[in-house]
Amino acid sequence: MPETANSGPSRDASPPGLVRRFGMLARNRRALLIEAVFWLAFARIALTAVPFRHLAARFGTIHKPGDAAPKPLTSADETELAQEVGWAVTRAARYVPFRAVCLPQAIAAKAMLDRRRVASVMHFGVAIKPDGPLDAHAWLDAGPVEVTGYPVQPAFVEVAYFL
Repeated sequence: MPETANSGPSRDASPPGLVRRFGMLARNRRALLIEAVFWLAFARIALTAVPFRHLAARFGTIHKPGDAAPKPLTSADETELAQEVGWAVTRAARYVPFRAVCLPQAIAAKAMLDRRRVASVMHFGVAIKPDGPLDAHAWLDAGPVEVTGYPVQPAFVEVAYFL
């Protein structure tokens, strides 16, 4: 593979290379990637077209930090599924032709887990910069699985979560 002075070996990110790598994946992973692309696009459109208060109503029940503890996963199958959904969403986000940062990723993964009846928690946090505006971040976990948005930088303070 070609190397550049700063980056080392490069991956084949050309369309034929992506198609070849996609075709080499197991069928269930291909299906998860396709679903992740759909939900990322849905989240992106919804975030631009729908007021946030209407979207937030779909995320679940809002809680303040320190409220009732989130429900843990109950089986090894749910843990594995949450890991696979996280993989699919973070991989798909790298290649979609639009910006798919933390919030669209959390929305997409939550939708995918909700469809499969796997409990998850969507967290919202802020970091105050001394010389500028707030930074915001969203992350999703399902029991012990860090699905999207991890690692969370220490500067972020959780302000709410949705169950």
